Amino acid sequence: MSEQSEGRLYVAVIGGGPAGLFAARELADRGIHSVIFNRDIKPGGLAEYGIYPTKLRMKEGLRSQFRQILARDEISYFGNVLVGDQADLSLDDVRALGFQAILIAVGAQSTKRLGIPGEDLLGVYHAKDIVYHYNLLPPFSEYTYQIGKRVAVIGVGNVMVDVAHWLIEEKKVEKVIAVARRGPAEVKFDRKELEDVVSCLDLDLLEAELERVAPSVSAVGQDPRALLRMIQDVANKAGVEHCNSCLCMRFLSTPIGVIGDERGRVSGLQIEENRLVLTGDGQIRAVGTGVTQTLPVDTVIFAIGDIVDGSIGLPVYHGEYQTNPQPRFPVDGMSYELYDMSNNRPIPDVFLAGWARKPSVGLVGVARRDGINAARAIDSYLRTVPPNRMPVIEQVRDTMLRLAKPVVDKQALQRLTELEQARARELNAPSYKFATNQEMLQVLDLV
Repeated sequence: MSEQSEGRLYVAVIGGGPAGLFAARELADRGIHSVIFNRDIKPGGLAEYGIYPTKLRMKEGLRSQFRQILARDEISYFGNVLVGDQADLSLDDVRALGFQAILIAVGAQSTKRLGIPGEDLLGVYHAKDIVYHYNLLPPFSEYTYQIGKRVAVIGVGNVMVDVAHWLIEEKKVEKVIAVARRGPAEVKFDRKELEDVVSCLDLDLLEAELERVAPSVSAVGQDPRALLRMIQDVANKAGVEHCNSCLCMRFLSTPIGVIGDERGRVSGLQIEENRLVLTGDGQIRAVGTGVTQTLPVDTVIFAIGDIVDGSIGLPVYHGEYQTNPQPRFPVDGMSYELYDMSNNRPIPDVFLAGWARKPSVGLVGVARRDGINAARAIDSYLRTVPPNRMPVIEQVRDTMLRLAKPVVDKQALQRLTELEQARARELNAPSYKFATNQEMLQVLDLV
């Protein structure tokens, strides 16, 4: 009796980043076949296109893991395939292929905005687009970003540090100002990330800024100088390097408008100064003081997180998908089941993982764990449904052939990897990456 006639369990994984890939591996370990549909030609998501380009050891280590995952017989892969409304496949199209469950692991594909005046001026960008650009993710790799000499980056997380690294190293800007709504005790970047830019931090300016915000920060029990001690420690261990750019920080400041010149280009960032207050429940809030100031900058980059993309065809609330508040298949007390709040009911065959479940939280390690846990939840769900005796894989392949575009499967992906490695050897470079979809499809003889 054939494996197909005995019946099997099939899961469609939408998204080929860390959450989707590690979920597929966990499903394979449990005897469940998964098919990964990925918007990009290459897998990896933010592990491929979000980690700073010079961190080659980290990138190659992850690529090696992903290649091992995709080598599994229980895992199929189809890149350059978009799932959603008005896309190559809708979610109903995916269901019709015979999948018993769908895992949404597409990440947070849309950018968060503050809704302030001037956000559409030339010279205002979102950090994720910039990160995709310098990591050569099509089509962002082909876009032109007009970066000036004085750049305000809104946010104080690891993404801000990476963007500042690129601005300083590649664009040779004069000054980067990291703008934070809250105080120095609540920065989100870590020591390791800071090593790449610590030599560019102006410690005299930082001390002056900490002195400016000290009364408000101390009033809520925070130490205004803890950040300075951490930065000094990182600087001492990293060693002294000359830096032609200046990185500084501006705390307790909320952007309220981007100022433009007569050509429609950024000429300043208007901010309102904040103070910190303790609420009745012991929480710390940043409250505007009404005092405003304009920072003279010619570029503004928002590094304030991301929101999910509603075009995939799932209900979105406040920029996020919602999980079932009373999950049928919880894992470690967490829900991975999609919930439709407008109808107050779960969508039983759809699960969430990674940034699709909780946008902008962690990177590879968090996504890996989230994907594995989501797979465990799906396994529990699949125990309640009958196996499928439809020829799912054959139907998927037939559908891919009928799409009006080239599709990259595992075999083509392996050839692409070999071609990029060969090009790197020819150029005597540590790595090489084709920058456009057209290039990748051409070398694969798919166009």
